[in-house]
Amino acid sequence: MGVRRSTNKRYYSLVTSVMSGALIFIEEDLQINDLQVQLLAGMSHLCALPGSMVAGRTSDYIGRRYTIILASIAFLLGSSLMGYSPSYPILMIGNCIVGMGTGFALVVTPIYGSEISPPSSRGFFTSLPQITLNTGVLLGYMSNYFFEKLPLRLGWRMMVAVPAIPSLCLIILMLKLVESPRWLVMQGRVGEARKVLLLVSDTKEEAEHRLREIKGVVGIDENCTQDIVQVPEKTSSGKGALKELFCKPSPPVRRILVAAIGLHLFLRIGGSGGIYLYSPRVFERTGITDKSKLMLATVGMGVSKVIFAFISTFLSDRFGRRVLLLISAVGVVVSLLGLGICLTIVEHSKEKLLWASIFTIVLTYIFVAFMSIGIGPVTWVYSSEIFPLRFRAQGLGVCVVVNRITTVVVVTSFISIYKAITMGGIFFLYTGINALALWFYYSFLPETKERSLEDMETIFG
Repeated sequence: MGVRRSTNKRYYSLVTSVMSGALIFIEEDLQINDLQVQLLAGMSHLCALPGSMVAGRTSDYIGRRYTIILASIAFLLGSSLMGYSPSYPILMIGNCIVGMGTGFALVVTPIYGSEISPPSSRGFFTSLPQITLNTGVLLGYMSNYFFEKLPLRLGWRMMVAVPAIPSLCLIILMLKLVESPRWLVMQGRVGEARKVLLLVSDTKEEAEHRLREIKGVVGIDENCTQDIVQVPEKTSSGKGALKELFCKPSPPVRRILVAAIGLHLFLRIGGSGGIYLYSPRVFERTGITDKSKLMLATVGMGVSKVIFAFISTFLSDRFGRRVLLLISAVGVVVSLLGLGICLTIVEHSKEKLLWASIFTIVLTYIFVAFMSIGIGPVTWVYSSEIFPLRFRAQGLGVCVVVNRITTVVVVTSFISIYKAITMGGIFFLYTGINALALWFYYSFLPETKERSLEDMETIFG
């Protein structure tokens, strides 16, 4: 079940990583300029905005399961169109459709993981999508390496079309996926929720305890034994939740909103999206010009992401979200500072420096490792578990909107910024931003490990 719900993020990461390599060949084949490259890179993130804005309300209305199916259909259609695209405008349209699916997937996947998992292992289960996400990145980088050897017009089209395969598989797998028990209780379908909880809990007593907690939050008598209960439309559809979240939040909810938005803001303005997407250009600045070697270097990034995302799944519940965030942030700051220094030396040198190429690649892998063990997965785990049930889907939707807006800004400005302040300069900029993020994590985020979702308002109280 964990693998199935993780497939959505694997697809998204596969699209992102193949685009990283494909951009080099698209630019050559379609004869587009740097501005068009940046627009293409940012289009899927930009089009994710409307998807993420309606995903929360949609998942409150039709359920988490069918929202995932909608996202998968968008992925399938968008990738197929991109693989066919004979021109830049058609490629942009396909990329936009993929972006819509991304907006839905980024909201509903972590919500589903947090709502179905027991408190003692919620970090592990909610982090599982990060393993498949990073596996998708690795598969994307590997496909780039092999498809790069094909003729130019065919190679990049194969790269962008391949992600259609997992999206079709996900649609089929969704037929056996269970619905979120918390969403079922919000609809008054208590009997169905009990059956799901019995499947995902260790004991019958644990399932009944979790059900009583959920009923209490929704406003249903904890001792009610009916399988079908009438609940207010406001509760079942999520109507008015967004207005209440921003206009009339209680002090704990306000702190929750600041924490969740802050996490997603720093995740993206810290530069990870730009570094992942434009890593071939970064390596190219050190003197690596062979495209096959550039693609191979990105494969190493994928390996680093998979290994450390896998390690992270076992650490989140053992050491806690806060500890992982702080360790990760320190590592990210140090590695980015090293990259800034290394690339500045390269740009002021008149000769090709072999050691600089090696250090740049190694430091990039270290940066990827620290992002994948902490900030990357914990941002999604933490933000999906801290919102109260009534605000969860739409609150995380707001976070994803912030996430996508800042991603668009980063990926569409990366080339322009490094040309204005040098490649080393942009890494110094990201170093400062991540140092500020470290202070935010230390000052504003309490520990949430092993606490039930229904306790979160108390933690932030």
